[in-house]
Amino acid sequence: MQLASQFQGIVEKFEGLERRMSDPDIISDQKKYQEIVKQHSELKRGVDLFRSHEILSQTISEAKELLSDPEMKEMAEDEMATASDQLAVIEEEMQIYLLPSDPNDRKNAIVEIRSGTGGEEAALFAADLYRMYVKYAESMGWKVEVLSEQDTGLGGIKEVSFSIAGQEVFSYLKFESGTHRVQRVPHTEASGRIHTSAATVAILPEAEEVDVLIDQKDLRIDVYRASGAGGQHVNKTSSAVRITHEPTGVVVACQDERSQFQNKDKAMRLLRSRIMEARQAEVHSKEAAMRRSQVGSGDRSEKIRTYNFPQSRVTDHRINLTIHALDKILEGDLGPIVTELKKHERLEKLKSAL
Repeated sequence: MQLASQFQGIVEKFEGLERRMSDPDIISDQKKYQEIVKQHSELKRGVDLFRSHEILSQTISEAKELLSDPEMKEMAEDEMATASDQLAVIEEEMQIYLLPSDPNDRKNAIVEIRSGTGGEEAALFAADLYRMYVKYAESMGWKVEVLSEQDTGLGGIKEVSFSIAGQEVFSYLKFESGTHRVQRVPHTEASGRIHTSAATVAILPEAEEVDVLIDQKDLRIDVYRASGAGGQHVNKTSSAVRITHEPTGVVVACQDERSQFQNKDKAMRLLRSRIMEARQAEVHSKEAAMRRSQVGSGDRSEKIRTYNFPQSRVTDHRINLTIHALDKILEGDLGPIVTELKKHERLEKLKSAL
């Protein structure tokens, strides 16, 4: 079987890495050792699938031999049917495992949320989304760091950018990019009418310096005094930083830290990630089939999800998924939605490969 032979090579590589991990020379070189441990961990899922495939195949083979025994036939048929169903699932997982992965999946993510149509209600909804992602990150054991924030002074958020660091963060969050719509009665609405507001979310893979090389001569850096909503937290020194990347026109600004150095560092992280996103978007626009397989990830203009308060309903329009647990989702229980989106991506990629 071709599939099994492909995995035999994975098993051999996995076992070779295990031998190297016990080599004293490798152990003494921590950098090299960590590289091997990482490769070993990435291959383990494939090895586990292959070994499950072998066990199920053996089970089916042994059951077939019992079919000629009248007393054992019924039990053998049941065992074969169960093992065959399990084998079909394993083989699909093996095919998915062999598909090329998104090179950004292992990266940390930068999340940008902006209030859209709907005035203060949209800003309040943007604050709800920000809280939702922070809660989800906490449940996953990830670290959140605010890079830039503009609030309204009334509990809403005009715009916020924050990084989330952890294991394969981007692979979990990349499908959140797009327009999120809310339907609810605003606190300020006396007549009780339902309003529709929106906020946009962008998920960027956090770029490292090696991913995007930036010539300092291409940057225009402006410093100014930071100020909060309503004049709060006014800084008497010029600590806020605005950086313009002149070749692309990308502009970022950070003012949350009291130190100009810290604001510049955060602004550079945002700048690298936005430039990398722009470059990747250009490549993706030329690969329409690949874009379809990504469940619309990355397109800020696409309406992806509706949060309906009267019905306690959250609907993801890309995969026709509706969940009646709005309160739990806004408290960070995004797992059921993320799982379905990841599953849909894998199946779409598998269809394209076949």
